Amino acid sequence: MIFSKERPFLLVGAGKMGGAMLSGWMAEGIDPAAIIVCDPQPSDDMVAFLSAKGIRHVTAVPDDVTAGIVLVAVKPQMMDRVLPGLKSAVSDDTLVMSVAAGTPVSKFTSVFGNVPVARCMPNTPSMVGRGITAVYPTGNVSDAQKTTIGDLLSAVGKVVWLDKEEQIDLVTGVSGSGPAYVFFLAEALSEAGKAAGLPDALAEELAFATVCGAGELMHQSADHPAQLRKNVTSPNGTTAAALDVLMHADGMQPVMTKAVAAAVARARDLSN
Repeated sequence: MIFSKERPFLLVGAGKMGGAMLSGWMAEGIDPAAIIVCDPQPSDDMVAFLSAKGIRHVTAVPDDVTAGIVLVAVKPQMMDRVLPGLKSAVSDDTLVMSVAAGTPVSKFTSVFGNVPVARCMPNTPSMVGRGITAVYPTGNVSDAQKTTIGDLLSAVGKVVWLDKEEQIDLVTGVSGSGPAYVFFLAEALSEAGKAAGLPDALAEELAFATVCGAGELMHQSADHPAQLRKNVTSPNGTTAAALDVLMHADGMQPVMTKAVAAAVARARDLSN
């Protein structure tokens, strides 16, 4: 690891994503004495968690702290206000990591200079250790720092590496925002069940369990999702009848493609 009690890991922002990642790291046995959480308004649950784990909490970065890693987990709109307050904690060899959409490497180097920067795009299943995080490291991120990044992020799910910074916006549209699409699928399936005549509670129970179960089956299976779909689709059966609608030329695929494109466009807007 490239952080320690003397050169701590500074987590800036302990909201849902930052908090989820912190929980994963604690489960992996990272020394709480090597972590400082900087958040002016953490939730009551987070305050209790930090206290229980013995993690130092500050509302502003202390002047005497030089971090080994700074992970910025605040909303993109807050960057201009937050980053200047972190300068005292960043030295030439401090690794700066960001999990904010639409915030380019140039935003960090304009404040901190030519330090190692890694843009990371996790997603909310990180809260249950089933996330996936895409990482774009700048050229001056060392091999040791890359190893640490991989170790940290694999504690909350899978890690994939990107060759180009522009790919981060594409990742945002697919996996960063993607859990919301799946949640909406569960909602839509539930509403369809209600429209078909099922009682509300039963429609919701069936729909939500089906989405969760199908996801777990896909997770555990070595088969491609297309094969899993074929496995449960009998010719001229009920599933085939439904898929004729979903896979029609104006069905789910063009809508999903349009949705991802909208998310990508918004991510690009945020970076300008």
